[in-house]
Amino acid sequence: MSFNNLDNLYRQVIMDHYKNPRNKGVLEEGSLTVNMNNPTCGDRIQLTMKVEDGMVTDAKFEGEGCSISMSSASMMTQAVKGRPIEEALKLSTVFSDIMQGKEYEEDDDLDLGDIEALQGVAKFPARIKCATLAWKAMEKGLKEEEDSQ
Repeated sequence: MSFNNLDNLYRQVIMDHYKNPRNKGVLEEGSLTVNMNNPTCGDRIQLTMKVEDGMVTDAKFEGEGCSISMSSASMMTQAVKGRPIEEALKLSTVFSDIMQGKEYEEDDDLDLGDIEALQGVAKFPARIKCATLAWKAMEKGLKEEEDSQ
């Protein structure tokens, strides 16, 4: 597949998550909540997660922002559901590295799924904060959860 075709495919995946967000909404009872915003561009997110026995059993988000930030939130919630906290945090580190333009070494235990579609964002430094907003919220929430245990 040529680079242009791959780039086009990635754009389609991003727009699909933007137009049809996965896990949109708010979790109630017993969930942890993190609110974050990016004052530079106005993106904001409220992330709610349910963590049981060291696993992220559910995750939802509400927010407003550009297609990159909302698509990334949708992809992130899909990616972390059903994972142990440590694995979700590792996934966040890998995503952060990708946003910094570092090469991703395939990890048999860590399937990136649709998240790979966001790797082109690294070429646009002004958009990196958009892509990482939901991930930073997830990290903050899970680290607070670990600290409270």
